[in-house]
Parts: sequence; structure tokens; C-alpha cells
Amino acid sequence: MDEKDWIAGAAKALAIIEAFDEDHARMTPTTVATRAGLSRTAARRYLLTLGELGYIDTDGKLFWLAPRVLRLGQSYLESARLPRTVQPFLQRITAEVQETALVAILDEHDVVYVARNGVNRAMAMGFVLGSRVPAPLSSAGMILLASRAPEEIDAWLATYEIRLFTPYTYASIDRLREVLAEARRNGYVVTDQQLEPGMRGVAVPLRDRHGNVVAAISVSMPIGQESANGALHRVLPVLQETASLLRNLV
Repeated sequence: MDEKDWIAGAAKALAIIEAFDEDHARMTPTTVATRAGLSRTAARRYLLTLGELGYIDTDGKLFWLAPRVLRLGQSYLESARLPRTVQPFLQRITAEVQETALVAILDEHDVVYVARNGVNRAMAMGFVLGSRVPAPLSSAGMILLASRAPEEIDAWLATYEIRLFTPYTYASIDRLREVLAEARRNGYVVTDQQLEPGMRGVAVPLRDRHGNVVAAISVSMPIGQESANGALHRVLPVLQETASLLRNLV
């Protein structure tokens, strides 16, 4: 990018918004400044400006994101071609296997679910639209990582910090490497109870007409009495067929 085209203010405003997360939901300007790499004075000015625009709320001391921020993600979901293209195919998957079907993309260390079609159950199962999840905790994230070049996987793993969510969460980088290598060989992945007890995921890569992996298509389901092999044989052919049908459309 040509340096004269760079707008530093836009980058700093986005850094302010991205400074907030689950562990830093409400912050002082000093904390925001540290996390966004700005001076306290600059951080405060950006916070006040974003507040005036409706993206930040404050009680005068602490600052937090306002609901208007959701418009940014909603704009992507409504305007991007991928979610609109895959939605009818997810409906078809759900009709065939009676499970929640999803499409996710990789964003740094997380997967983001950009399309979803669920089954009618008293309790909602699986990830909601727009969810962000650490990539190794989902079948979609694992197949997206496995689809990368080995040197890219190594670089990614070198910066990933493992967090245990269930007794079954992959607890070491070596174990992650093993699962990723197997997923790369197979072209699919099955994950059990990585993020939530009692839940299973099956995923395959979604490629474009040039063979590039652009997303992952997956099914999320309660484990129940079904074995991993049983689930795989039930949903994998449907996922693979759908990925093949979408290849010339995404």
C-alpha cells in the first residue's frame, strides 16, 4: 500500500474497538491506550469520538462497546457474497441430516461463523451466527488450519496459547499437530467436546474453482449415543457433496 494512502486515524479507531474483548469488557482510557498501543490522551480522544458516533458507552470513568458496533459485523453478513451463496446449501444439509450446518472463515487465531442453518429444537445447539471461537476448539477451525501449508501451520501454532475448556480439549501443541496432520491427510476432521461437553463437529474445506480454501463447511451436533464413526458416515458424504457443488459458486 502506498504510504500516502494510509489513514492512521482509521487504523487507530479500529484498534480501539478491537481492544475490547471478554476479559476487557469495561476499561479506563489508560488500559485502552496500553492495549491499542496509543498514548492515554489519544486513546481518550478516540473513545470520546467513538462515543459521540454511538459505538462506545461510558459512565465517565469506564468505557465499553455499544450495541451499534454490531452494525459493522452485520454489514459484512448482509453484503458479502459468501454467506448469501452458501445459505440455501446449508438449508439442504440440515434437511438431510437434521443437524445444524455452518460455514466459517479463519480470522487470525479464531474462526468466525458467517452462515448458519439450524434445526428446530427446544434448546439451540451449536454456534450462533457471528460467533468467534479459538480455531482449535472447532471442527471448522481445525480443517481450515490443516488446509494451510506446513510452514504456515508451524508459524500459527508458535503464536497460539492453549486454553482448556473441557477435559477433552487438546492440551498440547504436539497433540494439535497430530490432529492437524491427520485432518490434512483425510480432507476432513471430527472433533468431540473441545469447547462444550456433549457436542461434536464434522467439517470439510470449502474450495473455490481454483482449488483455494476459502472457508469451512461443518455440522454441529449433540453426541448422544452415536459414535464418532457413526456420525462421520452419516454426515460426511453430505458435506463433501455440498462442498463439491459450491466449488464453482464461491
